[in-house]
Amino acid sequence: MKKLIVISVVIIVFLLTGCNEQEHRPKSKAVYMLLDTSGTYTEELAKAQKIINYLLMSLNSGDSIAVARIDSGSFSEKDIVAKVTFDSRPSMVNEQKRAFKRKMDAFIETAKGSAHTDISGGILQAGEYLTETGADERYTLIFSDLEEDLEKGHVRDFLIPLVDIKVIALNVTKLRSDNVDPRDYLHRLDAWEQRIQQGGGSWKVVNDLERLDSLLKL
Repeated sequence: MKKLIVISVVIIVFLLTGCNEQEHRPKSKAVYMLLDTSGTYTEELAKAQKIINYLLMSLNSGDSIAVARIDSGSFSEKDIVAKVTFDSRPSMVNEQKRAFKRKMDAFIETAKGSAHTDISGGILQAGEYLTETGADERYTLIFSDLEEDLEKGHVRDFLIPLVDIKVIALNVTKLRSDNVDPRDYLHRLDAWEQRIQQGGGSWKVVNDLERLDSLLKL
């Protein structure tokens, strides 16, 4: 009888300890950032560097980050410029971050404009990557004016699975046509919000890049 009591106590302590460890374990994060390289939007990429540098400072061991360009056909691994899951060793994490930054700096310095803008394909690719990481918190950041321009024959009129993914549009610049009729800008934002929410994701627009401290707390 005493033996059974001891075993029961050990099991209870083990379960309680496991629960406490789960409660105090930092939530892992995964971020997939899409960079628009179409037309004159390439001139905005210097601002993207600031965001990427902030993300590298904010993410920790076990977190993941990937940055991809929005190309004519963005549903492809070839459009991923850099990706990494940070090691548990702090010294290794620092080296991973430096290597990631070098790749991104080189890309932004030499980035060439794409003929078309497959935002849907990029978001679809982002969703697959984020789901595969198994992270507790998942973010898709879209650095774009959100004007999609698909290559002839590309089909993107379908539901994009985005359950438990927070989609954040950054630096959504206004087009010339938006200045003529501001409703175009508002309609574009509304259309993307509806599409993201239909796929199960949440939607936010952040145009004030001076407030990056709250970016991953949305």
